[in-house]
Amino acid sequence: MITPASGTLLIANPFLKDPNFMRTVIFLCEHQEEGTFGFVLNKKFSKTLDELLPDMPEYKIPVYFGGPVQMETLHFLHQYPDLGGEEVISGVYWGGNFETLIPMIRSSEVDLNKIRFFIGYSGWTGGQLDSEIKEKSWLTVQATRKLIFNRKVEETWKDSLKHLGGEYEMMINFPIDPQLN
Repeated sequence: MITPASGTLLIANPFLKDPNFMRTVIFLCEHQEEGTFGFVLNKKFSKTLDELLPDMPEYKIPVYFGGPVQMETLHFLHQYPDLGGEEVISGVYWGGNFETLIPMIRSSEVDLNKIRFFIGYSGWTGGQLDSEIKEKSWLTVQATRKLIFNRKVEETWKDSLKHLGGEYEMMINFPIDPQLN
């Protein structure tokens, strides 16, 4: 496990009960003394991009639940340096020029496997995430492009535990509620 920082994945402890974060993986884009900001990678939102942006009716691109904060905001992660944004890990950018992105999507200049849209985000105030990690709510590992843009979104939590390796890999098979066994 590593200390949380920009570019870290938070992997929910198998027994974390919070419905917003149960069995989730969060990509941290920013971690500072004042607070932490990131996106849930493995929870699809109920609407697609065309339903959120009426001027793009032909684009049924998946949108993910970034987290419970500011659910009226749309964010994106991508692998296109020309779009700008903040490079969080090598080759992965948070945000950028949305006005440039839309025509690129329309002209098929972007591989939709190299971009992810999120509604809302996950956030913690200063010290809050550190407390949750001490309580063992989260495991931490360095993010990779493969995990961030996992094509099998439903496998992201398990794949992240495998990436962490060792004793953590067996957590893949833990029941959601051990009291039900």
